[in-house]
Amino acid sequence: MFLVLLKFSDNKGQASLHMEQHNAWIRRGFDEGVFVLVGSLKPHGGGGILAHRTTMEELRDRVNGDPFVAAGVVSAELLEIAPSRVDERLGFLRGDAP
Repeated sequence: MFLVLLKFSDNKGQASLHMEQHNAWIRRGFDEGVFVLVGSLKPHGGGGILAHRTTMEELRDRVNGDPFVAAGVVSAELLEIAPSRVDERLGFLRGDAP
């Protein structure tokens, strides 16, 4: 499981130019079963993504394809989390649920 932090850069003002493509990129992540949560970093810090069913290398390639990352609107930090204890409602994140 991975946490992706997309933190706004000094180029934040260019976000509106890339928003439609960024939202399409997010939709693809959900459609392909990789993204399970996307939200804003408060206040006005950028965004966060919870991802699974991927490798670090695949996720890095995916994140580099984000129009916000490519245009320097955000910088990306990828963190891998190895769940050791999970609420049963989120058991699918362990990777052992059907």
